[in-house]
Amino acid sequence: MSPNPSLSTQPPRSPLALLPLLSVGAFASQASIRMADPMLPQLASEFGSRVADLSGVITAFAISYGLMQLFYGPVADRFGKLRVIAWACAAAAITSLACALAAGPLSLTVLRFLAGAACAGLIPLTLAWIGDTVPYAQRQPVLARFMLGSTLGQVTGQVMGGLFADTLGWRLSFLGPSLIFLAVAIALWRNLRGAHASPSAGSAAGGATRPLAAFARVLKSGWARTVLVLVFLEGALAFGMLAFVPSWLHERHGLTVWQTGLAAAGFGLGGVAYSILAPWMVARLGERGLALGGAVLLSIGLGLLGGPLWTIEIGKSALAGAGFFMMHSTLQTLATQMLPELRGTAIAAFALALFVGQSGGVALTAALSGPVGFETVQRISAPGLLVLGVVLTLLLKQRQGVPPAAG
Repeated sequence: MSPNPSLSTQPPRSPLALLPLLSVGAFASQASIRMADPMLPQLASEFGSRVADLSGVITAFAISYGLMQLFYGPVADRFGKLRVIAWACAAAAITSLACALAAGPLSLTVLRFLAGAACAGLIPLTLAWIGDTVPYAQRQPVLARFMLGSTLGQVTGQVMGGLFADTLGWRLSFLGPSLIFLAVAIALWRNLRGAHASPSAGSAAGGATRPLAAFARVLKSGWARTVLVLVFLEGALAFGMLAFVPSWLHERHGLTVWQTGLAAAGFGLGGVAYSILAPWMVARLGERGLALGGAVLLSIGLGLLGGPLWTIEIGKSALAGAGFFMMHSTLQTLATQMLPELRGTAIAAFALALFVGQSGGVALTAALSGPVGFETVQRISAPGLLVLGVVLTLLLKQRQGVPPAAG
């Protein structure tokens, strides 16, 4: 090949050629997030604890995932998103493998905290990279294509977490994500060596070097603050309930652990269905239609959950999952344009708000389930998410005709 790019006969490689690889990383990340949910009864039996006492295995991951956004967002804006994603994948491979060696509840909680810190650099930074690469008008379908990997990961994580806990043992379920993280890290390092001078390969975007100053710039925007509050509430209401659905179905409705894993995995199946249909749905419903329609489906699906037939529970969960991803993808698309010049930091703030909301929702659900019962939590969460979708729809209507920020 000629050293002069203008004389090259090779067609330029599309930056989105990396999208499938990044989607595989998202698959492993989301599987890691959700695989512990159906394990809780088995972990409680092995470690001699109550299910509620093991909620830290879930919340520790979510807390560190959120807090590490304070690090990843500004660092990615400074040194390049793909480069930071590659190193995060390598760390995730190590910490996921370490989780399989946990000796008890405390060590597993600590290792899950470290795994969450590593995984925190994958999905949010890829969303920011897509925001850098794809114009706003075409962004939501591309985001949906990427999120297909993470939603499949959610399905796989919940199924394999329950299946392995019931058969070969919960420890082996952590090995699969570890191998995937390692493969993605190696592939990204090879790509970065071959395109180190290309902006699409993740070169620095000239972002702020002071993390707190970068986040302060995001929070100065009133619209950014609104989006962050909405995703915080979404995480608290949706995932605070969903984290305990497998245990609730097992203890209250008599489903086996593997059946509860499949039932919970229906949520991800609904997300997969949305990801496949996203181009058609975005074109016909628009942002407001997706937000409102998604809230309705999510509220109905969560409100109906509960019963002895795991096949029926899969359908209810899938309905909720399709609704969630319709509404959440709308919020994601809005988040990619909150502050284009510091997009990594803005998306990191979005992820921080989501996972702080999630961890708070899980902790609150764990505290309330005993005194008031899980059904009461369900009666609060389902209509609460409908109200959230209505509010988002009204806000989008108010902003109709306001052009997105350049970038």
